[in-house]
Amino acid sequence: MKKREVYLDNAATTPVDAAVFKKMLPYFSEKYGNPSSVHKIGDQARQGVEKARQQVASFLNCLPDEIYFTAGATESDNWIINGIVDIFRKDNSDKPHLVTLVFEHKAILEPIRVLEKRGLIEVNFLPVSKDGLIEVKEVEKAIKKNTCLVSIMYANSEIGTVQPISQIGNLISQLNQKRKQRIVFHTDAVQAVNYLNCDVNNLNVDALSLSGHKIYGPKGIGALYLKKRTLITSLIRGGGHEKGKRSGTENVPGIVGLGEALNLVAKRKNDGTKIKKLRNKLITGILRDIPDSQLNGSLEYRLPSNANFSFKGVEGEGIIIALSEQGIYAATGSACASHSLKPSHVLTAIGLSDEQAHASVRFTLGRQTTESDINYILEVLPKVIKRLRLISGR
Repeated sequence: MKKREVYLDNAATTPVDAAVFKKMLPYFSEKYGNPSSVHKIGDQARQGVEKARQQVASFLNCLPDEIYFTAGATESDNWIINGIVDIFRKDNSDKPHLVTLVFEHKAILEPIRVLEKRGLIEVNFLPVSKDGLIEVKEVEKAIKKNTCLVSIMYANSEIGTVQPISQIGNLISQLNQKRKQRIVFHTDAVQAVNYLNCDVNNLNVDALSLSGHKIYGPKGIGALYLKKRTLITSLIRGGGHEKGKRSGTENVPGIVGLGEALNLVAKRKNDGTKIKKLRNKLITGILRDIPDSQLNGSLEYRLPSNANFSFKGVEGEGIIIALSEQGIYAATGSACASHSLKPSHVLTAIGLSDEQAHASVRFTLGRQTTESDINYILEVLPKVIKRLRLISGR
């Protein structure tokens, strides 16, 4: 059997699309100006930034003035949490209350836990079902008089489950009509952008985070959508960039790349159908050919690119290393937490034991995935699992 390379870690990062790279290239050398400069070279850079802002706004169906460029979704997530809490604390004597899910990305959970530890906020970490889903009524039950922010990830980064964001947004919109203290509704849409409807009016969200490197764009660039008249404190102070909210000379090539990446996502609406077909073939083959394997999370309400499995009697890390030796690249969970020895908080949140969580592997397909790639995995993986089980004596 000839060894080949199959990349199935697209939830961690994606390769930069050739068309995106081509659009970025002039802004490293020919159009290298500072967008804040008033001369011609600066104006060329500024036009690139504003065109990208329009592309992002067009994708999300919002106003360009509602788009703020950041260094990535982690920054966007931290900003919305700290910025909304700061505004609430300035204008209210009550302690701000936040609602989120127990298995959100660490970019949401960690800043919230820091604020909670400092005694600055109250928070409800809502549990999810064994399929990794939250019901709208559970969100409604958690709302309090002093709730200022609800943040719920659109699609989970580890198991790919898709939450009913539009329905939750509709609930919060209705509640806000009767409330003195308005609730800001935010969603981390990093994993959703490639495949799901991200029209912010359809989703009924006030804020949305996204990242370039998950959508075949460059690393180190992201955006925060913030609905007009939603108050938030500045993230970085200095030269007044990004309407005074995030100072610092703009990453022009990255911004241009983000805009073009979203432009291509909008044009490739059929990608999900092809990828889902391949993903289903992978799921069917693994469950058929590998005893004591299980799919984690809902199959119905799931990104078309995601397949997360637990394999009884083996360590996920051992599987990843063995697959890598065969040219297959997957993950044990979120890339941001891959150095942690703790079991995945996402998998334990849906009821898996520590042992099951440690025995899990995430495969995430992308535009470049082919049927022969899936065939190769289905040829290699059963042998890998069988060998590792023999070594472990299980």
